[in-house]
Amino acid sequence: MAEPKLHTVAPAEAGQPTRIYIFKGYERLWHWIQAILISLMLVTGFEIHGTYKLLGFEPAVRLHTMAAWALIVLWLFTLFWHVTTGEWRQYSPTTSKIGAMMKFYASGIFRGEEHPYEITAAKKHNPLQRMTYLGLLVVVLPLVWISGLLYMFRAYWPALGLENMLSLYWVAVAHTAGAFMILIFLIMHLYLITTGHTVGSQLKAMITGWEEMPGAGERKA
Repeated sequence: MAEPKLHTVAPAEAGQPTRIYIFKGYERLWHWIQAILISLMLVTGFEIHGTYKLLGFEPAVRLHTMAAWALIVLWLFTLFWHVTTGEWRQYSPTTSKIGAMMKFYASGIFRGEEHPYEITAAKKHNPLQRMTYLGLLVVVLPLVWISGLLYMFRAYWPALGLENMLSLYWVAVAHTAGAFMILIFLIMHLYLITTGHTVGSQLKAMITGWEEMPGAGERKA
């Protein structure tokens, strides 16, 4: 079946919300594979750190490393997809309505106020989401990957002239700090996807690609 066009809008039937095709097929595939790999890396990573014993140290290291390389390959494909499709623009930061968004998530959401940001196919992320994703891309993910690769290739530090420049302890601390940041983001993400106009509407959108847009009288998410 052919992929629906980016700006496809399904007209609302009687008593039903309008639907907008937001998430493309590859975008959904990338999201779910990434979710599985990151969850796997968190579980094995904290076991390697000594937080609990589940698989055993060596199996956890092997699985953690395999998941890391798989995620790197996935992100390279995804970077190519974003550049060639122009979807990278979805993550361009903006301060427009950011104050309204902060007020909404701080108090308005608990009073049933109308969401201040209307999603479109061209602007699927609100200003706070864009800032959050920018922070992940610029700070958290580079911290995790650089520290992880340094840790993985510790044996090559002398040949690279890094032996007297880096401390294995602080590399491990940086990697663990990045893991906790990702875990915090994941918890917040899981909570926020329940704040659509129904509890499961945003999860459904990442499965089907279609975002339900309630009418003016319904928009209390």
